[in-house]
Amino acid sequence: MNILEIDGLVKNYSSTRALDNVSFTVEKGEICGLLGPNGAGKTTLLRIINSLLVSDSGTVTINGIPASLKAGRHIGYMPEERGLYEKMRVEDQIMYFGQLKGGDKARLRIVMNEYMSIFNLSGQGRRLVKELSKGNQQKVQIISTLVHEPELVILDEPFSGFDPINGALLQDLIARLSEKGATIMLSSHNMPAIEEMCSTIALINHGQLLVKGEITEIKENHKTSELLLTTRNPLSLPLLLDSGLFIGAEPTEGIRGRKGNAYLLRKKDGVRNTDLLQAVALQGEILHFEERLPSLRDIFLSYTTGSDAKPTIETKNEMPVETVICEN
Repeated sequence: MNILEIDGLVKNYSSTRALDNVSFTVEKGEICGLLGPNGAGKTTLLRIINSLLVSDSGTVTINGIPASLKAGRHIGYMPEERGLYEKMRVEDQIMYFGQLKGGDKARLRIVMNEYMSIFNLSGQGRRLVKELSKGNQQKVQIISTLVHEPELVILDEPFSGFDPINGALLQDLIARLSEKGATIMLSSHNMPAIEEMCSTIALINHGQLLVKGEITEIKENHKTSELLLTTRNPLSLPLLLDSGLFIGAEPTEGIRGRKGNAYLLRKKDGVRNTDLLQAVALQGEILHFEERLPSLRDIFLSYTTGSDAKPTIETKNEMPVETVICEN
């Protein structure tokens, strides 16, 4: 079942079309990464979902209810721009935002204290927001977004101001929210975090939706014919090319900590990996073999700039691990 349905959204600012017929859905329990370069239309889209802007045409439905202040009670939205009152105490701030979303005061206080503990802010509730570090202010903003226990959580650049330790803490929290059934939409330029946490992405550029779907399927659709191979002894590349299975073969840098001779191979269309392995095995022992898939960053660049960025290495095994990867 879809918790969020976006259908044909159009938004113009004078002569600029910020959203151009954008349509997609987000299922309950999904963790969706909203991607796009600066100026792509992401913020406009999020503001329309939260009824902070009105579209020129199209509809947004949340839990079957048209986007409105009432429907917005199902949403926890943290904008990229910090929206805290600096001269207000931390706990008063969190309670205020929770009550604006219709939360019960007693329950809000329980949830607030739980999140304060998770984010290592226990005992900081009576301090003024302006007295906190930038990172701790970001924590307060996140708690204010989550305190009313929304079904749909939308976080715009949530890692801003976080060091790696607090970034990992946030990732763990998002995973826990997902386990409890919350639906999460993350808008971020932190590609590794999006890739690690999200099951799906929606990528927009120049106001248009370019792709929406499962990350694994999108990677599969964008994979190349490149393979990374490590052998115990050096290979005869001319002999490999003579096999007729490859269109290219060259030495490359090995993976850190892995001994042997590493090669980047480019196979011909329609050639099975089992045939490649048999051809290589004639020359010596195979230590490691993997199919190269593009990273989310590579896919992002290919859609938004047309750049042929050098792919980062990820593995997709076609055979059982004990057959494809041999370690000594």
